Amino acid sequence: MQLLDMQQAVGLKLEQNFRENFALNRQLPENLSALKTISENFFWSWQTEGTSLFRDLDANLWEECEQNPRALLAKVGELRLWQKACDANYVERLQQFAATQNKYLSVKPQKIGRASATKPIAYFCAEYGVHNSLPIYSGGLGILAGDHLKSASDMNVPLVAVGLMYRFGYFRQKLDAIGFQTENYLDSFDGEAALSPVSDKDGNRIIVAVHMRGREVSAQCWLAKIGRISLYLLDTNIPQNIDTDKLITGHLYGGDRETRVVQEKLLGIGGVRLLRKLEITPSVYHLNEGHSSFLTLELAHEIIAKSKVSFEKAVKKVREMCVFTTHTPVPAGNDVFSPEMLIDAFSADYIKELGLSREEFFDFGRSDANDKLEWFGMSPLAIKMSRSTNGVSEKHGEVSREMWQKMFPNVDAKDVPITHITNGVHAPTWIAPVFKSLYEKHIGQNWTSVLEDEKAWFKAVGKIPDAEIWNAHLLVKQQLIAFIGEKKPDAPLFDKDVLTIGFARRVAGYKRWNLILHDAERLAKIVQKPVQFVFAGKAHPQDINAKILLQNLLHEVDSNRVLFIEDYDQEVARYLVQGVDVWMNVPRRPLEASGTSGQKVAMNGGLNFSILDGWWIEGYNKINGFGINGLGENDANLTEEEIDTEDANLLYETLENEIAPCFYKLDKQGLPHEWIARMRNSLQTMTYRFSSDRMLRDYLANIYK
Repeated sequence: MQLLDMQQAVGLKLEQNFRENFALNRQLPENLSALKTISENFFWSWQTEGTSLFRDLDANLWEECEQNPRALLAKVGELRLWQKACDANYVERLQQFAATQNKYLSVKPQKIGRASATKPIAYFCAEYGVHNSLPIYSGGLGILAGDHLKSASDMNVPLVAVGLMYRFGYFRQKLDAIGFQTENYLDSFDGEAALSPVSDKDGNRIIVAVHMRGREVSAQCWLAKIGRISLYLLDTNIPQNIDTDKLITGHLYGGDRETRVVQEKLLGIGGVRLLRKLEITPSVYHLNEGHSSFLTLELAHEIIAKSKVSFEKAVKKVREMCVFTTHTPVPAGNDVFSPEMLIDAFSADYIKELGLSREEFFDFGRSDANDKLEWFGMSPLAIKMSRSTNGVSEKHGEVSREMWQKMFPNVDAKDVPITHITNGVHAPTWIAPVFKSLYEKHIGQNWTSVLEDEKAWFKAVGKIPDAEIWNAHLLVKQQLIAFIGEKKPDAPLFDKDVLTIGFARRVAGYKRWNLILHDAERLAKIVQKPVQFVFAGKAHPQDINAKILLQNLLHEVDSNRVLFIEDYDQEVARYLVQGVDVWMNVPRRPLEASGTSGQKVAMNGGLNFSILDGWWIEGYNKINGFGINGLGENDANLTEEEIDTEDANLLYETLENEIAPCFYKLDKQGLPHEWIARMRNSLQTMTYRFSSDRMLRDYLANIYK
């Protein structure tokens, strides 16, 4: 299905809706004018006071605008604005925050290794989860990319990012009367986004052109400011393109495989051409997942055109400039394209200018050059054209070496040149404000600086009283319960005193959403202990099996103690990861590349209850959570059904015999000291190790160097 057809199928009209800018066309009271400046940079989104300033303008409207400060400022009533302009305390808070932001943004980028202000790291990714008010993300990959940029900003790393501005973003989830997922798309160009147009020195809008579908397709560019980091987003929704091409950047992961190939060509080739027009010469190109792999061909194309060298010599230079991070533990999860589709996407002239025959061109995307039936893969291309490849956890590095060993036929799997950098999450974004206040009280205003030293952090958290850790957790747990009450007004409210387990992630077979339902009678007994569950997640719009799995799950969990929250996004995630007692994760081993939602939970004192896969293998120490040493790759003789049965039994036993008894064991003051000890250990051992700051330091030391 072409993207235009998909657009019509979901009831969206393609109108001549072009925007020159997202300027805020409203005059604010003079002493509130800083709100406009603050709203133009996502720095506010990971600052407690920044969020409070907007919420305090109009709390109800803030929620209606889905925490979008630009939309809030456009809609808030005139009377309310002048009331706040006359509120001396509010104006003082605003001035203080504006000064803090100005001071933060005025710091010049430092020089780190090869990277500098004039030669920054160029980070390419197909999606970015910076904040839910910029809906160009679908899940973990995008959230990771957003956290990467925020850490680069906080650490003052010279980095620029390149992506696509999806007009309709990712879908909004709605369940119909029979529990089947339906998809709705909102037009970003109908709202207010913190984006500004990118122009050249003469003030003309920068346009890049890429040949695809037998014609030149043009794209304009938008700038999103992520603290000190510039995120450039290409957009084909401009008048000079035909309707079909306007929708190349219509939907994130929408349309068919042909749409995907042209999106990825725009991201990779268009992204490099954009940097040239911006006069940015990167020190290194970071391909975050294979979607941007075509950028390596464009770099080779440039070198050949300029230096008149062979493709082989150009590749050597390209490899010195590129690094690749793979996030997918199975070959089927990597984008592949048929030879016919590649020929349609790439002109014969482009391939000829590379100095390659068609077959030689196809070989660069094959993991086995001798298999002429293998389709062109983006990950094999990236591996061949990059100086380093890394997985996103220690286990994923091992899995990736085995998966791509056929690309290195004379090398043992353990010696395949694929390393790992374990993923992390941005602590200031994901730690609940109540825990930030707790750290400010007991560690100091500089608690984020203390967090840079693992031993100092461990010691500092060790001094926080049990009761204060527990009370902080109860506050965010009650906040979660109130949030559930608003989302599910017809459902009975959850109980703050009941063990609450969260399970939220993409709906996919290997995530094993239905494992908890393996034995309905046993689950019914566990729920009476009591235990309450909250689920959330989206199935890919084209994954019918996942939609059916979700529908079946919803039919089976019709219980007062089991609820499903629709339309999982960053805002829903914040409430869940901050408020649950336990975060459950039961993937089929070894298919969890890393996983980061559990890391967010750990930073808020929640306990992970997970199959030992991905990041949890590195994080689990038998105190800071609960592990399921499930079956999987070590049991090749067992069927999936046998593995699921055994893993479900282990899950139930852990819930019945370890988790529930520990949670409900209270002292005379009503405190679960053993549980709190586990919470404290989770905060001590995982906040540093699984922060995106630590992750970025690892990239700087081992990958970007």
